[in-house]
Parts: sequence; structure tokens; C-alpha cells
Amino acid sequence: MNAGKASWSRDLSPGHRRFLLAVASLLLPATLVSADQVIIGSKKFTESYVLAEIAKRSLENAGLKVEHRQGMGGTIILWEALRGGGIDVYPEYTGTIAEEMLKEPGASIAQIRNALSAQGIAMTDDLGFNNTYALVMRSDRSEQLGLKTISDLRAHRELKFGLTHEFLERRDGWRPMSERYQLAPSQVLGIDHALGYAALAKGEIDVKDAYSTDAKIGDYGLVTLIDDLHFFPQYKAVFLYRKKLSLQAVPALNDLSNSIDEARMIRLNSEAERTKNYAAAAQQFFGTTDGAITTPFVSETFRNKLLRWVTRHLELAGISLVLAIIVGLPLGIVASRGGAVGHAILGATGVIQTIPSLALLALLVPLPFFGISARTAIVALFLYGLLPIVRNTATGLQDIPRPLRESAIALGLTAGQRLRKIFLPLASRSTLAGIKTSAVINIGTATLAALIGAGGLGEPIISGLNLNDHVTILEGAIPAALLALLVQFFFDLLDRVLIPRGLRL
Repeated sequence: MNAGKASWSRDLSPGHRRFLLAVASLLLPATLVSADQVIIGSKKFTESYVLAEIAKRSLENAGLKVEHRQGMGGTIILWEALRGGGIDVYPEYTGTIAEEMLKEPGASIAQIRNALSAQGIAMTDDLGFNNTYALVMRSDRSEQLGLKTISDLRAHRELKFGLTHEFLERRDGWRPMSERYQLAPSQVLGIDHALGYAALAKGEIDVKDAYSTDAKIGDYGLVTLIDDLHFFPQYKAVFLYRKKLSLQAVPALNDLSNSIDEARMIRLNSEAERTKNYAAAAQQFFGTTDGAITTPFVSETFRNKLLRWVTRHLELAGISLVLAIIVGLPLGIVASRGGAVGHAILGATGVIQTIPSLALLALLVPLPFFGISARTAIVALFLYGLLPIVRNTATGLQDIPRPLRESAIALGLTAGQRLRKIFLPLASRSTLAGIKTSAVINIGTATLAALIGAGGLGEPIISGLNLNDHVTILEGAIPAALLALLVQFFFDLLDRVLIPRGLRL
């Protein structure tokens, strides 16, 4: 048995070995890949990025190896990732912990700690500032209508609200708040946090939710409406971390307690948005506090970042496409025979395609094997890539004329020979078209992998959306579009090699 394994290994080409190692490194559990590394997550807004970078710097100064997975999504994704071991640390707020995660509104700090501890999670003391929710408006619009408090909005149903999707669904968000204040505006739109500020500045919306330490409130000259009924709880910033974290890491995180007041956090957020660099803002924090910095901050060049993004993007899209081909072609062959099984295969792959990509990622994250990792993105992309391959393979085989099928039987070929030598070559145009479609879909959809910290060209796109920076968005969008064109060109060349000449004509 062992000799057989060794012989099989020797027969593999170096290219095949490299590919298998890449698949293994992405699909194996994260604990097997890098057990000694501390993984920090952050939500998809500026302050969370900055706080995560501050934690990263503090842990690195303590001699630890740290990775920051930026902009992984909203509260639920980060919380599930922390509980499941996909990440080790992330910045959170006491109000969110009590209201959203523990479902215990008004819980004391001691109660929060006890509830978290029961789930293997610990919490630092607060960092020194309260970042509560708020509703903001343009100052000129507020003065024009004489609006100073949230209660004043009750008399102006014509105002258009643009609220983040998370705020719309939170237990301490729009629905209970609108009931408390008896608000019933004519229009309530769901909008990205950063894009909402741009829409507010242009007058496309009148009111949006915000965080009280957002730098954009001052940058855009906005006014914060007074929470006169005291609806919002306190949102003290803290770090949540797994209790299994190393003894070196815990003091490094706790040393950050009571080190940032509200004014300072606003300045750090402003610096991050001004420089478009979260690590630089974190460096400013350490540059103005006592204590030596072990290593100076060096910004990664765009060339290195682009190479890293493109490499990971190709890994995600390439491995998922290979898996989709390996699974999709046999399924397409079976589906081409019709019957209940064939219809079930086509139906199942069609249903998968209708699941929104963000929803599929969110569904996979809490499952034991997946979590916040590249393998979750690969599996999601693999599932999305199945339908074009399965359906086109089945259609190509079903469209083969009956006389050709009968001729193949008359030649005395077995069923396997007929499939390999006649039917699959005749269906090759349709099959390759399905594979080509799947590849292009994977290139585009892979940008969403950055939402769960899997990297790729989605990183600059998500960061650019957060900063409302079109240049940063294009740093990811243009290479992704070029990759899609290159994939299209590659498969056009492949058509000339794999499709029989008679069918090409």
C-alpha cells in the first residue's frame, strides 16, 4: 500500500504537485495551516479597520505573528467567525454585544463578560470612547426645516431616509427606534455606510444613520440629531478575543484600554480616510503615545499589493473552476439521460444559482468545516460554477442527432467508447461554452471573497466603497475586468485545440 502511494507521488509532474499543494493549503482547516498566528478581523467601516490595525501593531510589538483580515462584513459574520475559530480577535461595541449578539438589552458589563465567557470569549476593558449610533442630516437642510432632535422628524414624512442594511435589521436599529419615536417616513432605502454619506451630500437622501465618531460628520458639515428619548445604549469600544489566545497576546490587548478618547478616535478616522491607509492611522496612534515602537511602519507598494491580490484571486477562481469541472462534467453526463435523476440534478444546480452570493457566504461561515477562510470562498464559487457546466454538457449531449447515435452503436462501440470518442467530442462546443461561462462568473464573483477575509481583488473594491474613493475601487475593478477578458481569450484559444475542426467550421 505504501509503495503504491510512493509510486503515485513520483508519477505526478511538478506542476500537478504544486496545484495539489495549493488546493490542500486552501482547503485544510486553518488550525493546520498556521496554528501560531493571531488572526484579527474587522467590520466594513473605517473605525473597525483602524482599531484592528492598532491591535495588530500592539500584538506585533509583543513579538507575535499577526494577520488582519479587513472588512469581513457585519456583526453576525464576525461574531460567528470568532466563536468558530476563524478569527481570534476583533473590535466590537458593548451595546452591540448586549443587543445583537447576546440578545440581552441593558446587560451590565459583568453580565456581558459572564455570557461571553460561557461561549469561550473574553472582552477587554473599554478603549476609552463611546461610539453610539446617531441620525445625521446636512446642516443647511436641518436649519431649513428647524430639525434638532429625532422627535422633530415625526412631522416631516416627506424626508427620504438612507440607512445601512445592518441598522435596518438590528434589534437596536430602525424598527424599534421608529416605533419609539413614531416615525413613518415615505421612503426608507437600504444603502452602504460610506455611499450613504455621498448620497447625503448630493441631496439624494435627507437622513442617514451614522456612528458618533465618524470623521465624515465633520468633513461633510453634517449635524447630529439629538437622541431626546435616549433610545440608543452606550457603545463602548472593546476588543473581543478567544479565551484560548496566547498569554502574550492578552496583556497586549488589555494595554490598549482607556487609551483613546472620542476626539482622538475621530482624528484617527479622519487620518485613515485622508491617507486612504488604515495602517498609517494606526501608526499615528503609536507615534503619539509613550513607549518605543519596535518596527517602523512601511507602506506596501501598489505593485506588491496588486500582485498579492491577483495571485489570490486566481487561486480562488482557478481552484473552484477545476473542482466545478471535475464534478460538473459527470453530473452533466448523467443529467443528459433525462428521467427523475437528470431533472433533479438540473433543478438542484439551478436552485443554488438563485441563492444571493452574500447569503451563501453567510450560510457557509457558521458551518464547522468552513468559517472565515479561503476554502469557504472556494466552495461558494464552486457551487456557483456548476450550473453552466452541468446544463451545457447535458444540452450538448442531448442535441446529438439520433442517426449519429445509431451509427455509433452499429460500429460496435461500447457505451464508454461511444461517450469518449463520439458523444463528448460532438458536444465539446457546448461543454466548453459552459466552462467558459463558469470561469468568467468565478472571476467576477470572487471579488466578494474579500468580505470573509479571503483576499483577492475584492479587497481594494470594498476598501474603496468604505472610503468613497473611486481610485481605490478601480484598483480592484479594472484588474478584475482585465482578468475576465484574459480568461475569455484563453478559452477562445482552447476552443481551437479541443473542438474538432469540422465542428469549428
